[in-house]
Amino acid sequence: MVGGGQGAFIGAVHRIAARLDNRFELVAGALSSDPERAQASADELGLARSYADYRVMAVAEAERDDGIQAVSIVTPNNMHLPMAKAFLQAGIHVICDKPMTATLAEAQELAQIAAQSNALFVLTHTYAGYPMVREARRLVASGALGDIRMVHVEYVQDWLARPVTGKQADWRVDPAQSGGGAIGDIGSHAGHLARYVSGLEIGSVAAQLSTFVDGRQVDDDAQMMLRFVGGARGMLWASQVAPGNENEIRIRVIGSEASLDWCQTRCNELRFARLDEPPQTLTRGGPGFGGVARVPSGHPEGYLEAFGQLYADAADAIQAGTMPDGLPGIDDGLKGMRFIAATIESSKNGSVWTPV
Repeated sequence: MVGGGQGAFIGAVHRIAARLDNRFELVAGALSSDPERAQASADELGLARSYADYRVMAVAEAERDDGIQAVSIVTPNNMHLPMAKAFLQAGIHVICDKPMTATLAEAQELAQIAAQSNALFVLTHTYAGYPMVREARRLVASGALGDIRMVHVEYVQDWLARPVTGKQADWRVDPAQSGGGAIGDIGSHAGHLARYVSGLEIGSVAAQLSTFVDGRQVDDDAQMMLRFVGGARGMLWASQVAPGNENEIRIRVIGSEASLDWCQTRCNELRFARLDEPPQTLTRGGPGFGGVARVPSGHPEGYLEAFGQLYADAADAIQAGTMPDGLPGIDDGLKGMRFIAATIESSKNGSVWTPV
């Protein structure tokens, strides 16, 4: 692991996810850019091999007979490119937190590096790991909804509604480290979820990015209309300043024959409604369920398990030497950065329709 030392939130989530199926063992890390904190973090985790520099780690681990097979990158966005580059060029598989990079230019460079490496690149868009999100994707692909007409998606929080300081907030509101605010942090998830479930590409956006907290240098609210390739229309709302919303994620896909509705607060259920028929509540593991359930139906399966599913898929991919359908990777990361760049450009130009 690179990053994820003392005080980090997402690093601990990645470590739990990697352990859920006993597919990975954490043996080495460059857990902080500060050498003392890196060593202290490694000592807390019982890591025998602690590095003060990720570049030294990449070279040293590639040369060891028992060196790491994969690295998990859980740092601020601006460090994703140099870190992924170091490990991909060393032949070490990369599992990277989203978004792929801080800028589109960096994403394009990383895509070229990945194409020249034998190692795989996995991007952890967590919500693609939920069983009922995958079931929604399967239903759309099966034609059960008919022709897709509309896709509405939202990811809404309130934790940045006031000025906030601390390890989790500081880098997110620093444009040099994050590359953007709400649109990059959670809007990237919403955009991926829209594409993942609908199976459609976002062709253009008309976006309005706003900054409501005085003095903040990045957007904290993003609202936009979407045009999908093929004619479907949509809306996306990503906000970190909406009181009363802890972590509200929802997607609705409306077709000519049926619609579906999923939200994270009821993540084990999927509302499916055919035209002129009573709506159905589909459950994970219930009748007709075509996905993977990690625990028996009726037992809640949520965020950590969804993350764990991505790590299990990554382990399968590494062993097979190829990326399976549905596991986010370089292509998804590149599309995500094109989407972010288009929304920023659209907003700067008066919310004009801008190609993705």
